[in-house]
Amino acid sequence: MSYAKVIINPLARGGSTGKKWPQISELLKDAGLSFDHDFTEGVGHGTELAREAVDKGYELVITVGGDGTVNEVINGLVDEGGKCRATLGIISTGTGGDLVRTLGIPRDYVQACHLFSNFKRVTIDLGAVEFVRGNETVQRLFLNTAGLGFDAAVVEGTSRRLKIIRGTVPYVVGLLTTMVTYRNKEVVLSIDGAKQEGRVLFIVVNNGRYFGGGMKVAPDADLCDGLLDVVIGGDAGKIDVLRTLPRIYRGTHITHPKIKLYQAKSIQVESTERLLLQLDGELVGKAPASFRVVPAALTVAI
Repeated sequence: MSYAKVIINPLARGGSTGKKWPQISELLKDAGLSFDHDFTEGVGHGTELAREAVDKGYELVITVGGDGTVNEVINGLVDEGGKCRATLGIISTGTGGDLVRTLGIPRDYVQACHLFSNFKRVTIDLGAVEFVRGNETVQRLFLNTAGLGFDAAVVEGTSRRLKIIRGTVPYVVGLLTTMVTYRNKEVVLSIDGAKQEGRVLFIVVNNGRYFGGGMKVAPDADLCDGLLDVVIGGDAGKIDVLRTLPRIYRGTHITHPKIKLYQAKSIQVESTERLLLQLDGELVGKAPASFRVVPAALTVAI
């Protein structure tokens, strides 16, 4: 049996990932890796393919795509008890690349392929969230970031056409267009059992440091500390948001008087208003949402 299973999302970055796959395949072979591969064919298929791979005994599962592709795959690699069944490898060909920024994996796919000639393994935490999708309550894992409120509305408003553009541009354009109509939401929060309520712009629950294509939203987040970093943007106005935006890229926004930062093992969020939820850059549902950390749940090749 081949050593690795490679799962490719050919539609990542506007379809450019599918075009890059022949070169990536050759680069992996040059790195000395023996592998089989599958292409995802729709939403959720990455989870199915990852689950099938570990059931067949593959010990290394490599994703080729964006952060959303990685999110799907980890939900197939980790069982319901929080046990990792295979090592995750990442070749980032998506738009944002926030996950590999935190992990220190090269964003350049050529360099990322070279890693597999001689890689080491690191065990990191995951986040788990229970939320509402349609009329159902759904449970899902996330590796890097979850966002409620304005952040998720930006993801909803970022069109497929904009996602073709590289780097931070799609997120910033989506942010500016969403800002025109977005209204802050009334929420009730419980952070490790401590309750608070009020009007907020956003709630970000991060395992990694970045979101939105390079914004250092949780500058001190540690993937191995057994905690999630919670960043709450209070009832800020649009002009204040625009002024603060450059600070988020530098990670200096946390001193802003309307920004609150917590570290916690569990977080619950409720709202009487429509409060959307994104996980690793993909819109998945809405509040009420309940988050918890899953310590040392995933092994990653770096």
